[in-house]
Amino acid sequence: MDDRRLASTPTGLVNDNALVSALRNTYLSFLERRDALGLSNPGAFENISREVSRDVLLTNFMFTGLRAEWNKPISNSPIFQLSHQLSMGAQGMSPYTFSALYGSSKVFLQGTMENDGSLVARSNYRWNNSLITKTHAQIQSSQSMLSVENDYTGRDFTASFKMMNPSIIEGGIKGIYIASYLQSVTPSLALGLEAVWQRAAMNSSPEALLSYGLRYKGTDWIASLQMQSEGPQGSAINSSYWRRLTDKVSVGTDLSLQFAPGLSGQGGLMGGNLQKEGSATAGAKYEFRASTFRGQIDSKGRLSCLLEKTILPAVRVTFAGEMDHLKQQAKVGVGVSVEAMSEDLMEQAEKGGVQAPAVPF
Repeated sequence: MDDRRLASTPTGLVNDNALVSALRNTYLSFLERRDALGLSNPGAFENISREVSRDVLLTNFMFTGLRAEWNKPISNSPIFQLSHQLSMGAQGMSPYTFSALYGSSKVFLQGTMENDGSLVARSNYRWNNSLITKTHAQIQSSQSMLSVENDYTGRDFTASFKMMNPSIIEGGIKGIYIASYLQSVTPSLALGLEAVWQRAAMNSSPEALLSYGLRYKGTDWIASLQMQSEGPQGSAINSSYWRRLTDKVSVGTDLSLQFAPGLSGQGGLMGGNLQKEGSATAGAKYEFRASTFRGQIDSKGRLSCLLEKTILPAVRVTFAGEMDHLKQQAKVGVGVSVEAMSEDLMEQAEKGGVQAPAVPF
């Protein structure tokens, strides 16, 4: 095919178009400049303060009462594990829980059954290196819940879309829908946005809110800021700061402020009849050779600490305590976790003969 016949084809006409060529050159130039910045993935918007909320502070670790857990690994590759958990005097925990876990390079499955018949099931599927679909289902006697989430992890951004109890069978859309996006704009700075739309029932009005996020990463510290606008209901600001003091010691602080209209329903963020509420939390994490200690104190007068200690290769003991000085109350928790691994699996783990797959947790 000669040049005249190629130019007469739709592809040739598009390629010869001056506007298309200018847009293509602009896009290629943008990609080159983007690559030159050396940007990295900043993580998901919901984990913008993960170093403080999920690693240093005790929000995900604190418990009360007595707890015993027995884990039985069946296989290392793929990962297959059974677990039994007993608890006594623990708030929000079932007396007995059975769970099973399976994980491969593409699939993650976890099921949990409590003694009252409540069922929790989680499944993650990795379509490719960038896209993961997460499903979470919960069945209880009082209520049930279903959520489906799709996370796309790019080279320098993360986009997510989540649905909770979605439904269209009543003549309209109801449920909770969350869309978020977090983008690195410099090697240190990331900016993000999250939008939430929800409707509990068809006879109620839908609600929407918008959140803005900022994450800045220094040499040995990370700061984050989130601003949430809820329209007439008010607004909220949350900030966190994390710093690594040594290889074994890290500290973190979290500050939350909420602004809501007063009884009259008037007033704005800068004044008027506005109700304000805030809380501050500071914590530290110490990592020793065979143990980890976390401690925190908040503005409500609560002092908490948690110690995890490995006394044998397969036995871990956890001590938790909280003292509320304002209410004059104290809580204590003690837990024991035993991992009953077979001799064959222990030999494989020690020799490194079987490498665990990169499970899409």
